[in-house]
Amino acid sequence: MIDAHGDPGTPDARGGGRYLWWLVTRQPGRAAAGAVLGTVWMVLLAAAPYLMSRAVDDGLQRGDQAALAGWSAALLAVGACNAGVGLIRHRVMTQVRMDANFRTVKVVVGQAVRLGVALSRQVGTGEVVTIGVGDVQTISSSLTVVGPGVGAVVAYLVVAGLLLSISPLLAVLVLLGVPVLAVVVGPLLNRLQGVETEYRERQGLLTARIGDLAGGLRVLGGLGGKGLFADAFRADSGRLRDQGYRVGAVTSWVQALGLGLPTLFLAAVTWPAARLAAQGSITVGELVSVYGYVAVLVAPVAFFLECGYQVSRGLVAARRVVAFLRLAPLPDTGTAPPPAGPAELYDPDSGVRVVPGLLTALAGARPSDTAAVVDRLGRCTESAVTWGGVRLDAVPAARVRERILVADNEADLFAGPLRELIGGPGEGASEGAPRAGALARAVHAAAAEDVVRGLPRGLDTPVDAQGRNLSGGQRQRVRLARALLADPEVLLAVEPTSALDAHTEAVVAARLRAVRTGRTTLLVTGSPLLLERADTVYHLVDGKVAAHGPHDRLLAEEPGYRALVSRDEEAAGPDEPDGRDEPDGHDEPGGRDGPAGPARDSRDSRDSGDSGDSGDSRDAREAVR
Repeated sequence: MIDAHGDPGTPDARGGGRYLWWLVTRQPGRAAAGAVLGTVWMVLLAAAPYLMSRAVDDGLQRGDQAALAGWSAALLAVGACNAGVGLIRHRVMTQVRMDANFRTVKVVVGQAVRLGVALSRQVGTGEVVTIGVGDVQTISSSLTVVGPGVGAVVAYLVVAGLLLSISPLLAVLVLLGVPVLAVVVGPLLNRLQGVETEYRERQGLLTARIGDLAGGLRVLGGLGGKGLFADAFRADSGRLRDQGYRVGAVTSWVQALGLGLPTLFLAAVTWPAARLAAQGSITVGELVSVYGYVAVLVAPVAFFLECGYQVSRGLVAARRVVAFLRLAPLPDTGTAPPPAGPAELYDPDSGVRVVPGLLTALAGARPSDTAAVVDRLGRCTESAVTWGGVRLDAVPAARVRERILVADNEADLFAGPLRELIGGPGEGASEGAPRAGALARAVHAAAAEDVVRGLPRGLDTPVDAQGRNLSGGQRQRVRLARALLADPEVLLAVEPTSALDAHTEAVVAARLRAVRTGRTTLLVTGSPLLLERADTVYHLVDGKVAAHGPHDRLLAEEPGYRALVSRDEEAAGPDEPDGRDEPDGHDEPGGRDGPAGPARDSRDSRDSGDSGDSGDSRDAREAVR
């Protein structure tokens, strides 16, 4: 079996068939064992009719009890041996499928990691999810052809040879049977690939639509678009259902023929064999063996059809995986060394300068403008950004990632203990005092102590994927603590406090300023509590710097900046301080229902009352911007 920590190898991404063959060649010993065991198993099935014919001719017809007992004992021994071979064959083929499954998972995950920030720009979430949920399993199942598939071919030829020794006519009928089956079933398998491909594409699109709807329900509610999108989703779901019916119709025909045609095949061969026995051309024992041989052929023929069905589906799934593996990450041809020490980041497209050792803030009316600046400064997209006078894209990406960290407020949170969510995989409770102290300081700087205290087992409490059993404000502080623990030379943080109430936001602003003193930090925010802590604030209008300077001076001299900041201050209304995440000590881990309460599970990171920034009004306002 593939080592969980081993190298899966370089996949052959030249086509779906080549990828399936690559999975076979990565485990040649196991694949060969499956083929040998599958062959032995099916050939031994064919041995039973021969032994039975000998028992009839040598024992029953001649009245020789010793011969009858001997052949019967041989028949029993072959059956017992074949049962053991079948058990081992099934075990080996299970290992073949599991290896293919895990190997495909590793190459897909590895490709996702290599793509990095380019992943979301080239493929939808639904496609990746569908590959992981459906295609991987389909590909592994198609490797059944390696064992029983090879055995079916050999057993078919062996039976044809045995029949040739009895009657050339019967051998010809058997040899012609499979080509006839291929002519009948082949078009159905081609049709199956077509409808399966279309179904697979629709399934990926609908999965992506589900993710988009789940993440944007509050925005849709604020804009009054829930009904419109629900109708569109209902129509898409109906089309996928209809396509599923078409796939099921073709599949049912393939499976029905897989059971029905071998039976007709059995009748077609048995009838002339019975005529030959009646004419005295063959013995009664040979007639019994002919019937047994043809009955045994039902298994190989059924495997032919099953393998054709599985391989057809496997090719469709493999093509989707190969298409994903062909996606190219951002170009990384840089060879220039990074600056020896802290250096200025400059984005000529916007005019933003991130000065070393200072806390810089970026404020703009359109989130897309500020996000574009961060993408360029963080080398998440191609740009002309310079770092210490050297083009950022001239520096190898790995060297950039070592020193520049982009902390997105929508960054993924993987399932696991809270300690590992913040500190990374392998962050155990027995870590040394220095590491534990750094973790505690990061949690404190992100004002996340109450998150830890509110969980049943503190840092060792398991957290659901994407932090679903945490409120929006808790998730945001966990993300911030994770970024602060990394302690990068340059931190580019996008809206680190947008889901916090005013009190908690003020605490985070003060602690963030203290913990990043002397370190280069850029905050994308519209919060006055953070803006007033910044050394320099850049005000963006249409993606360009309209003004920059201290927060107080921009408030006094720039009407556009003043309108932008005051709008955020007034968003919560005159009677509520902010309407966002509750102050420290009151933001329970799962909402007022207790841990993972249902009221929290259905909300996103800007949910009002305990985790959002003024609820629907803010979401709708951001969408309109």
